[in-house]
Amino acid sequence: MSPLERISIIVPVRWRIFGLLFLIAILGNLQVRGLSIAAERMMPELSFTQMQIGWLEQAFVIGYAIFQIPGGVLGQRYGARWTMLGVGVLSFVCIIATILFPEVLAPALLFLPLLGAQVLFGIGQAPIYPVSTGVFEAWFQPRSWSLVQGLISMGQGLGGALAPPFVATLMSTVGWQQALLWTALPAIPLFLCWIWYARNRPQDHPSVSKCDRACAEATNPKATDVASRGLLSILRNGQVLLLAASYLAMNYVWYLLGNWCFLYLVQVRHFSVITSGLLAIAPPIAGGLGAGCGGAITSALCARFGARGLKLTPLIALPFAGVLLLFAVRADNPYSAVLMLTGCFFLIELTEGPFWAASMVIGKRDSMVVSGILNTGGNLGGVIGIPIVAYFSGHGSWNTAFNVGALLALVSALAWVAIKTDQGPGPSKTQAERFHGRLLGQG
Repeated sequence: MSPLERISIIVPVRWRIFGLLFLIAILGNLQVRGLSIAAERMMPELSFTQMQIGWLEQAFVIGYAIFQIPGGVLGQRYGARWTMLGVGVLSFVCIIATILFPEVLAPALLFLPLLGAQVLFGIGQAPIYPVSTGVFEAWFQPRSWSLVQGLISMGQGLGGALAPPFVATLMSTVGWQQALLWTALPAIPLFLCWIWYARNRPQDHPSVSKCDRACAEATNPKATDVASRGLLSILRNGQVLLLAASYLAMNYVWYLLGNWCFLYLVQVRHFSVITSGLLAIAPPIAGGLGAGCGGAITSALCARFGARGLKLTPLIALPFAGVLLLFAVRADNPYSAVLMLTGCFFLIELTEGPFWAASMVIGKRDSMVVSGILNTGGNLGGVIGIPIVAYFSGHGSWNTAFNVGALLALVSALAWVAIKTDQGPGPSKTQAERFHGRLLGQG
């Protein structure tokens, strides 16, 4: 038996496709974080103010948020294979445009084109997680959905953690444009490998055995064009909206910890800038580990309790995260506060796998669209939360910003009491969907 054949037996095709998506998640967040790090050199070189950099970052968030649902619709219409290639191409083009515009445009004409490039960059990145959800729905058994979703969130966290040392080191030696270029170049071999190897379903892949294909055909219903049932009917579904609202509330806490921890440590805990920079790395690292652990824990709970297992992790983790927020801002010892904030981020990220797996269970054949709605809610958590935190922190009321976070963590948990993971927007259950239910302990 050749080494390649041994690898084929040891690593199933579904996990090889997951590996490609894992790398895409790492690369995507590395690219996204690149601009905020390169801003330190962009501002003096391009005569930009910090407010202009803020508008560039907000432009990405707007493009990313508004294209979540359309990204899911495109994924269901054209398939994950080609939609994900579009992600890679558009993101690559936008980064190259950001690098080249300062070389070909006059300084007075530069800002608006860069703003447009960031909106398009957000649009290019938006389909990654909704489309990945559709791939997981097609390739993995329901009992593994929370595991793969947690792991893909861990990959996103890893990309965010790699960005500061990677981009900053390159920027200090070859400049910000070359640094951004090196975040774009890995996309070429990665997406070429994706379009060559990936398939939308196991039934389409030449390396999948006949037995596995037959199992996939019986187990995982094929995603169809959402237009055949109507996007509005999905948007009106109470369970879908409730899940998105819960994710919005949770993401206020995520953005609070992810975006504002550094300033909190400097302004309230009076650490030095360098020390705060080092300490602020701890919560995102803990969050990445939490996402992976949460996926594994929830997968085990689903195997034991069926679909109800999806609810246990957020019902337990989110209230405890809120309690840690309250204790952290009232701790006398600043290092104890850092430890509790780190623990809070770990608990928050434990719920990533359950949220995304629930969008798959509720969405069924429309899992790409439903997960797009879910992530729209998550991004609205940032769009709404960032100005709230900015207002309170700017007026010296950091405790109020954290108190709001504790309250919203509880609200997010309470929403899970009403979320029914056996109900979705699709039509009446097919034989394949009933088989889904048996795997999840629903019948």
